[in-house]
Amino acid sequence: MDELVEQFRDYRARMNEKILAADNKVMKRIFNLDTNTYMEGALSSKVKEMLGLVASMVLRCDDCVKYHLEKCREHGVTTEELFEVFAVANLVGGTIVIPHTRRAVEYWEALCRE
Repeated sequence: MDELVEQFRDYRARMNEKILAADNKVMKRIFNLDTNTYMEGALSSKVKEMLGLVASMVLRCDDCVKYHLEKCREHGVTTEELFEVFAVANLVGGTIVIPHTRRAVEYWEALCRE
């Protein structure tokens, strides 16, 4: 496994465990709502993950970008589709999104090496 991917996955899993172990009802409901939002519905999970990726890029959340990139990969998003997602994110978010696009491309390449 690529070191970049492994570090992110390990950190995310470790911290999510700590957050959920606090047994806060609101936090558990937020996590559950997140899970349910990306389930198949009128929109496919694949489309929802691409939408989540655009929103994460525009909001400039690198952890969120990595998470949605992983989910996009799981749903079979192609590199060509991904660059169209990047185009939408950069159009909506402006040039401030470019550094996040760079890191997204780096992470996507790491995912593709798996």
